[in-house]
Formats: sequence, C-alpha cells, structure tokens
Amino acid sequence: MAGGRAGLAHLCGPRLLSTTEKLKPSEIKTALAREAKALGFDCLGVTDPDAIGEAGLRFREFLDAGGHGDMDWLAERPERRMHPRALWPGVRSVIMLGFNYAPDEDPLLVLQKRTRGTISAYAQGDDYHDVIKKRLKTLARWLAATSGDEVKVFIDTAAVMEKPLAQAAGLGWQGKHTNLVSREFGSWLFLGAIFSATDLPRDEPDIDRCGSCNACQEICPTAAFPAPYKLDARRCISYLTIENKGPIPSEFRKAMGNRIYGCDDCLAVCPWNKFAQVGREAKLSARAELREPSLAELARLDDTAFRTLFAKSPVKRIGRDRFVRNVLIAIGNSGDATLAVEAERLLDDASPLVRGAAVWALSQLLPPDAFAVQAKRANAETDDVVRGEWRDCATRP
Repeated sequence: MAGGRAGLAHLCGPRLLSTTEKLKPSEIKTALAREAKALGFDCLGVTDPDAIGEAGLRFREFLDAGGHGDMDWLAERPERRMHPRALWPGVRSVIMLGFNYAPDEDPLLVLQKRTRGTISAYAQGDDYHDVIKKRLKTLARWLAATSGDEVKVFIDTAAVMEKPLAQAAGLGWQGKHTNLVSREFGSWLFLGAIFSATDLPRDEPDIDRCGSCNACQEICPTAAFPAPYKLDARRCISYLTIENKGPIPSEFRKAMGNRIYGCDDCLAVCPWNKFAQVGREAKLSARAELREPSLAELARLDDTAFRTLFAKSPVKRIGRDRFVRNVLIAIGNSGDATLAVEAERLLDDASPLVRGAAVWALSQLLPPDAFAVQAKRANAETDDVVRGEWRDCATRP
C-alpha cells in the first residue's frame, strides 16, 4: 500500500476489565476475526513481532543498493522497520489484515487505448488510506476494550514491513514482484496492521508458491526487477509517476506508454489472480471518469480542476504539475498528432516540470521541421532543465 511518511499510528488505551469478564486470548482472537469480517476485511492473521526474519536483511541490502531512489523516508531509522519492537517495545502480537480490491476488469486493457490514460486500479476510487484507516481504528478500539491492553494501528505509510509480516501471519507470500500474493485474492490485497500488547495465538506462516513462474518479471516495461524478489524502485513506473518529483528520465518515457499514475502490469499478470473475486466495495469502486480518462481533457486541468477531479483520490497527493507531466509523456506516446495542440499550449505553463514534458511530447508528435519551428521558443526559456529538453529533443532520434 503506497503522504506524510512519518507514519500513521493510532494508540488506543486500555480499559480495565474485571477478572470475570476478561476473555482468553484464543477467544479474543476468534471474536476479533468476526469483528474484522463485519468491518469488511477479507482476511486476518496473527504473528510474532520478531517474525520478519531475513526480510529485514534484504531490506537493508535494498537501501544500501540505492533501490529506494528518492524515497528518503524509507531509509530513516530502518531499524524501526526491521524490528517492530523498536517501533513499539510493548508489542506482543502483530495482527495483519487484508482488504481485497480486485478490479472488475483487466486493468491492462486500457493500455491499448493510446489516447486514454491508465490509472492504477487502486487509485480509481476513494483513497484507500482513508477507507481502511477508519476500519482499522474501529477494530483496534474494539480490541483495546475487549483485551484491556494497548494497541497501535498502522497502514502503509508507517515504519512497518507489512508484507513480510503478512506472510508470517499466513495471509499470503511475498512474490517475485515483491508484493503479497494470496491463494484466495491473488495480488489484490491492501494491508493494515494492529500491534497489540495482548499475547494472541499465532497463525502458521504461508510458503512461497511462485514456483517457476516469472510472468511478473517478464512483463515489467522498464525491467525494474534486477532479480526475482528484488525491485529497483528507480526503474518502476509506479515510483516514476508518483514518488519522482523531477522530470521522467528519458530512458523510461517510451516504456511508460499511457500509464499516468502507477502501474498494474506485474500485479495483473499474476496467475493467482484467477482465484480472486471482485472485491471493491462502493467506497473503493472505480469512478467512471477515472477508468479510461481522456488525455486531452486531463492535459487541460489547472490546479483547481485537478483538485476537484481527484477529490478523495490518492492521485491528489502528487499535485497537478507532476500529474500533468505524466499526462504529457502519455500524449507523446499516443501517436495521435491531434494531441500536439495540447502539448503546444503547455509550453507556456507556469511549471518548468510541465513545460519540459510538453517539449518532449511535441518532439514525438511533430515532424522534425515543425518541431524545429517550435524550438525557437527555447531562446525565451528561463529554466535550465527545460532548455536542456529543447536541446536534447532537437538532436534525439
């Protein structure tokens, strides 16, 4: 699950219970599973706080290799991620929960519609952070009141290695694409965690069932997996379109195609998805206007229109300029010369990030002589990076 990277943590204090009303740990767990289901969670498992094992060492290797790119928040106090007790010494049980968000159609189909934008399935509805957070807090309050012990809630942005913990709790296994894979829900699970001071019965860890399958590695447009189970975020389209604050590196622009927010390729191709049922509820269901949005219309968004369109959506967090940057790369890949007018208009945008992407888009859509005429604008450009785009695009094949 991908905001303020200091993390979202919620502490629920204990309620004093009498000896006669306090449930046994096994009874608490059974009741907890029932409450979680009533709140819409699809799976629950419990593991030990020290169950991360070698995943912590692999995380350290990932950081040392620079695979996290500009996501500096990942490298802040890594020991808190590697050791849950360093995050909260009082934790005795880690409760992992999964929320199924399997889409109702193949998210890769829109990749063939080059004048339309592709938004990752999870981002086509309301922000899952807000939806899941409320449910986790409700469940945590119930657990605190029932057990009499303190709890903490974490979802995605906190310093928690959710996927290794979810595997240890039996929810699935961390696949070759580094995401969690479930026998019941494929690669479509949001994860959340509740840390509890109650010692609850553990679940058996799941085992790796990827076998010889390398579909997720083979489909990646940018070769972001240097090896199975290893991701170089700097090459990942999800990172490039969401976390990356600067221009899209030239070597990845063609490979982006019409992906304008995130990338579902490695998830969608997972063969375990055949067992997943459509899981998105009304609050997470795709909004019609975000399924196959028009690139031309998206290119015309100003800040106000952007915020209106993406109200309650995770897309809003990257801001209008980064989003329109992505849209312009998709326009450049569209092969539709009629979209050149949108890129030309944005050559005068207030944002250098947008202007630079507009230069590249025009270079892909206009014949060389027509682009050379437009390139005279470089003389009036005040931003060094954008001037570099004009220079590079004039000489680039």
